[in-house]
Amino acid sequence: MGFPDQQQEVPGVQSHMDPVPDCGEQSYVGSGKLTGKRAVITGGDSGIGRAAAIAFAREGADVLISYLNEHDDAREVARWVEDAGRKCVLVAGDLSDPAHCREVIDEAVRQLGGIDVLVSNAAFQMTHESLDEISDDEWDYTFRVNVGAYFYLVKAAVPHMAPGSSIIGSSSVNSDMPSPTLAPYAATKAAIANFSASLAQLLGENGIRVNSVAPGPIWTPLIPATMPSKKVQNFGDDVPLGRAGQPAELAAVYVLLASDEASYISGARVAVTGGRPVL
Repeated sequence: MGFPDQQQEVPGVQSHMDPVPDCGEQSYVGSGKLTGKRAVITGGDSGIGRAAAIAFAREGADVLISYLNEHDDAREVARWVEDAGRKCVLVAGDLSDPAHCREVIDEAVRQLGGIDVLVSNAAFQMTHESLDEISDDEWDYTFRVNVGAYFYLVKAAVPHMAPGSSIIGSSSVNSDMPSPTLAPYAATKAAIANFSASLAQLLGENGIRVNSVAPGPIWTPLIPATMPSKKVQNFGDDVPLGRAGQPAELAAVYVLLASDEASYISGARVAVTGGRPVL
């Protein structure tokens, strides 16, 4: 189907995209699946995290949104959450810093009274045609944001989570089918899937469920901010359904995994890929 030629600076701003991603603002209808729950969602200002935040609120959850510095996008999500009658807490900062990860959890406990759902979704990626283009600092930063933050957030959150709580890691189809031009990102997404499977076994005795979601090509700010123009224009054309997915098309999966309806789902990885297989 293709997208117009466009480029942004990292981390990208959703409101500047053409077309603006559909995060369910006009379409998602809740039915009380998360009534009374308190959720932390990283990267909740845009893309998949934004879709999850809107859906969670319409299902009855209060939400803390962690984001880097996209203040306008974050405030817009907060308005959608509050329009659903739920509380929204915004926390800006860099999740590559372990202390900030702990601050996010502390703020959720202070302002929401606890944590029932943790969605570790924020991520960094960059396209490179050769290893020589990947600096040591970028390699380290990619792992700190994508994998390190997941570890620090979970470690800080678990003491505040009761039986029945849920942890969801955002992995990727790249965990099994790595794009060579996204090598650091792909490696972190494999680590997220693996770490989630370990956590499901470690935390099962606490009654805490852990799962991961493996999206395929989804139209989010990371795409125009981190991919060359030609790849942006053809983004998602190579999957069996013939198009990129919209963030709204993942919301129901995150809701299910966060909800009590998934009470026996733990250690799973759910693929939302437009038909591209995840092994």
